[in-house]
Amino acid sequence: MVGRTKRRTSREKKIWRRNTASVLKGERRKQEKREKGSRETVGSSNMENDASWKFRQQLLLIDENLVAEDVAALKFLCTDLLPFKKLESVKSAVDIFQLLMAEEYLNEKDTFLLAELLYRIKCHSLLKKLGYTKEKVQEYLYERGRVSPYRQMLYELSENITNEMLKDIIFLLQNCLPKRRITLSALELLILLEKQGLLTENNVQILEEVCMNVSPHLLKTVNSYKRAKVPLPQQENTLPLKESSLSHTGDIRVFPLPQETSIKSVGSNINDNKAADLTQGFSEMNLELPGEFSNVENESKNIASYKMDGPHRGFCLVINNVNFGSSLQERKGSCKDAGELKRVFTWLGLDVRTYTDLTSQDITDLMQTWQHLEDHKDRDCFICCILSHGESGAIYGKDEQLVSIRRIMSHFTAEQCPQLAEKPKLFFIQACQGKEIQRPVYVEADARTPDLSSTQQSIFPSESIPEEADFLLGMATIDGFVSFRHVEQGAWYIQALCSKLQLLVPRGEDILSILTEVNEDVGRRVDRLGTKKQMPQPAYTLRRKFIFPIPRDPPPSQQH
Repeated sequence: MVGRTKRRTSREKKIWRRNTASVLKGERRKQEKREKGSRETVGSSNMENDASWKFRQQLLLIDENLVAEDVAALKFLCTDLLPFKKLESVKSAVDIFQLLMAEEYLNEKDTFLLAELLYRIKCHSLLKKLGYTKEKVQEYLYERGRVSPYRQMLYELSENITNEMLKDIIFLLQNCLPKRRITLSALELLILLEKQGLLTENNVQILEEVCMNVSPHLLKTVNSYKRAKVPLPQQENTLPLKESSLSHTGDIRVFPLPQETSIKSVGSNINDNKAADLTQGFSEMNLELPGEFSNVENESKNIASYKMDGPHRGFCLVINNVNFGSSLQERKGSCKDAGELKRVFTWLGLDVRTYTDLTSQDITDLMQTWQHLEDHKDRDCFICCILSHGESGAIYGKDEQLVSIRRIMSHFTAEQCPQLAEKPKLFFIQACQGKEIQRPVYVEADARTPDLSSTQQSIFPSESIPEEADFLLGMATIDGFVSFRHVEQGAWYIQALCSKLQLLVPRGEDILSILTEVNEDVGRRVDRLGTKKQMPQPAYTLRRKFIFPIPRDPPPSQQH
């Protein structure tokens, strides 16, 4: 009996152990499942945190690359999207990003609005931080764009208002503006007008009146906006003739030449042969005309950039001819241009050398000296700026003798200057390319006075640039026309060039895009009488994009 009891107890223990082991295995499996689920949840959470972390890192990087002017532009473009009281406290781009995220306009899964904003303010190099390109943003703008046409128009208008225009506008609107505000930017002025109800999406009359008085050319932006709001049948024949058509020759587009009342020899009727001859000259040399002149953006999307990471950026020569003989006027205001060029190109990393009042022979000798300089081999590029009086395809020395622009540039071809072979050579010429003009009151022209007979040999545009690669020639004006220089503020072209370099180099823009902006800037300018205008003319044989490395220091205009 005792033995049977012991055996039963032993058997029960075995069964208990077996059942207990089974239960423990089941519990262990459940625990493992719970732990696995927990790990998956934690892993998923970590992944989400990682994505959010990277997204915020990208925003900080973008913020670091935006200057105060960019933040002001972003703030303005977001005026219709964010509460105005909150926008008033914005101090940085990060503040704007926080507001956009709070309003659910921006998150790690949808960054298009920020991409659109960066595109609108032309910070195209920052788009890649969000996974976009300029072309990709353009593709989606129609469907996904949030910045209203009204806000776009106002921003474009502000970009086209020069400091001189702004002073005139503030003077005209003096009775409409609070007296406590002394200095205003163009964007701040527009916001004030909106606050006071003088400017709305459906009422832009005050802009029309101001533009008509200060700079009629600004009306083009306002009128384009108004036409877009009108039903299609009413848009017919509303564009002025001189703005509605382009002259076409082959694959190169050239704007109709401006009808300058200040040029006696041309008069009011510019014939089309002038544009055709000019276009033909460039066509024969296989040159391209950037910006409005050719579809550079489509042709150069995938073009590589020139190497600009050498130990030294390069040399920049500034030849500033101010005083001449008895026939040519003193070029008042040119020293301001020379100083501005020196500041800007020094900021861009170049070793700038300035030369004043050189004769035609001095200029030739100087080019020969620099042609044989061995130090070019350690430099990325070469730049030469010439400020003088001029004629078609040539500039004047102090001795009033012409030097061919082509001859100047030919010293630096690959054959003549092997140290600069396959490196970009940029030449900027501030000089008239025409002769007889009317003498202006506040503005002078870089050409002979009207009463002088012209016996000098005319040099055609086709002779202005060597027929080989890696050259860029930026002319202040089209062949046959004058270029204008304010006696105190400097030349329209040089001031626009320096301004756009400071604005667009930090945004990663290439030189052709910058010169297109310069064309637009100078093309908008007009003297106080509204009778004198100017259009620059870039030409090039560059094979790659020329992009200045972004300087570490702020632009000279922001250092004072």
